[in-house]
Amino acid sequence: MADIDVIIVNYNAGKFLTMAIDSVLEDPLVRRVIVVDNASRDTSMAELYSRAKGDIRITCIQNKENLGFARACNMGIRAATGDYLLFINPDCELQTGALGKLVDVIEKNQSVGMAGPLVLNPDGTEQAGSRRAVPTPWRTFVRAFGLSKYHNRYPRLFPDFHLHQDPLPAAITDVEAISGSCMMVKRDVLDQVGLMDENYFLHCEDLDWCMRFRQQGLRILFVPDALAVHQRGVCGKDRPLFVEWNKHKGMIRFYHKFFRHQYPGMLLWIVGAGVWLRFGIVAVRSSIRQLTWFIRD
Repeated sequence: MADIDVIIVNYNAGKFLTMAIDSVLEDPLVRRVIVVDNASRDTSMAELYSRAKGDIRITCIQNKENLGFARACNMGIRAATGDYLLFINPDCELQTGALGKLVDVIEKNQSVGMAGPLVLNPDGTEQAGSRRAVPTPWRTFVRAFGLSKYHNRYPRLFPDFHLHQDPLPAAITDVEAISGSCMMVKRDVLDQVGLMDENYFLHCEDLDWCMRFRQQGLRILFVPDALAVHQRGVCGKDRPLFVEWNKHKGMIRFYHKFFRHQYPGMLLWIVGAGVWLRFGIVAVRSSIRQLTWFIRD
C-alpha cells in the first residue's frame, strides 16, 4: 500500500484548515499531514493544535515570518518521506475516494509524475485552473486583447489556456498543467525535477513546476472522477493587492524563464506591459472598492 504525505501551507485560513485536514485524514492511505504555517495571525493554528492533540499523524512547522508559498512547500517536502506527496491548499477539501484514484492512475503509468483532481467551486462548477494549457506569451496576448473569442472558429491561431470552459472529459486526460490547490506528485521524481522555484513568492510556482515536469518527459494527468472543493482566496482575502502584485510579478518571471528564447523580444515586452497594465487596473478597482466601503461605514 502506497504511503501519502500531505503538505499544507497555511496562512490565516481560519476554520478551513482543520476542515481540509479532516478531509484527507479520512483516507487510510494518508500516513502524515505536514502543515507549514507562514506566520498566521488568526486562530487557525490554535484550532489546529487543539485538533491535533494526541494525533501523531499531524506535524506542524511554524515560520516566524511569511516565507512565501514555494519556500514553505519545499520545507514540507524536506520533512516528508511518503511515496507520494499531496499538496493541498488549506481552503480545499478532498472528496471521498479522490486520493485512491490519484494514486491509482500514477501507479499504472510509469511515465506520469503528477496528477490532479477535478477542482470544483463551492457551487459545484469547475474551477478555472483545474485543468489548463500553459499560458504562453501568445496565449496570454490572445486573451488579454480579447482575441480568445475567436477560439472556437480558429483554435490554432487563437488558443485559450482556460480549459474549464471546454466539455469535461469522460476519462483521464493528459494536460499541460493542473491546479496547485490540489496536486499529487511521485516522491521519487523530485531528484530529477527539483523542488519548487523559491523565486516565486505566491502564484505561478505551480505552473513553473508543471513546465519542469514536462521538460523531464513526465506526464501530467487530469483525473475527472477524483473531486476536490476549493473555496479559493481565503488566505489572501485581507491583502488582495499583495496577492495580485505577486501574481503579476510571478507571471513576468514565468514568461522570461521559459519563453525568452522562443518569442520575439517585442512580443514579450507587449505581454509584460499588458500584465502590469492589468495589475494597475486591478489596483485602481480595489482602491475604489475600499474607498466606497470606507465611506459607507
